[in-house]
Amino acid sequence: MIKTVVSVGLPVDEKLRIRKQTMEGPEAKGEKKRICIVTGTHGDELEGQYVCYELGRRLKEQKEHLKGIVDIYPALNPLGVDSITRGIPMFDLDMNRIFPGNEDGPVPEYVASRIIEDIKGADLCIDIHASNIFLREIPQVRISEMTAKALLPYAKKLNIDYVWIHGAATVLEATLAHSLNMIGVPTLVVEMGVGMRITLEYGRQLADGIFCLMKELGIWDGDVIRPKKPIISTDGQVGFVNANHSGIFIPHVDHWESIRKGETIGEILNPLEGKVEENLYSPCDGMVFTLREYPIVNSGSLIARVLGGEFH
Repeated sequence: MIKTVVSVGLPVDEKLRIRKQTMEGPEAKGEKKRICIVTGTHGDELEGQYVCYELGRRLKEQKEHLKGIVDIYPALNPLGVDSITRGIPMFDLDMNRIFPGNEDGPVPEYVASRIIEDIKGADLCIDIHASNIFLREIPQVRISEMTAKALLPYAKKLNIDYVWIHGAATVLEATLAHSLNMIGVPTLVVEMGVGMRITLEYGRQLADGIFCLMKELGIWDGDVIRPKKPIISTDGQVGFVNANHSGIFIPHVDHWESIRKGETIGEILNPLEGKVEENLYSPCDGMVFTLREYPIVNSGSLIARVLGGEFH
């Protein structure tokens, strides 16, 4: 069933309309568990679109195994998705910096408040993001130290490669995930892929993991995979590699490839003078979990993140 979460009038007889698909098992009895899958908060992050499709497709094909409620929100920022804009067009705002919103505030804050109200009471929420157009990320969950105890058991079931536990000081309080966690809705933030693209492999991997979580919650009783065991970094060493020169970045490693300290990650070329401006080296032993996707770089551009130090 398609439901409208919020609808707001716009100029020229148009509407900003956020919709969700609610799927409920016909045999669900008593108090039903509910999971919410949200994405499209940033209009240039499209990896979650395929995940929403894949979840809906599988649920429709095997609806007899659905014992609870699944709410799928493909586009929290539909104007951004339609216009390939990260923020909310016309308002020049990052939607993920205005939660929990204000019912009596301007349009973006009103919309944010209605989203929070609609998700409130869910047993779990998964907030799916992609990277920007410049970097590619492996499928990972990012959670804060303050919520790690509650969220880590869920993250381990999600079939992702890596769980990055941030220090509490890095938490942005105006995000959807933080706002939901503060009102008692456990919310996992998934980051994967690259902006403006869809990586089918990652989408299927995450969809498999969501079914594992739904089975854990008693929402699904069909077959599921055995989720992969993620690497968990609890304040471990993450090495950052940044460019010191402008030019064209050419990688010498593959994404999610092991590397030794001092080995070459890539080089920055000067196409005008036909020379190598800079060689870039790994700052530690580990795995390259973030890698530059867009080749044009300037001094200071992030090239890679390497997961090193102590992790398990």
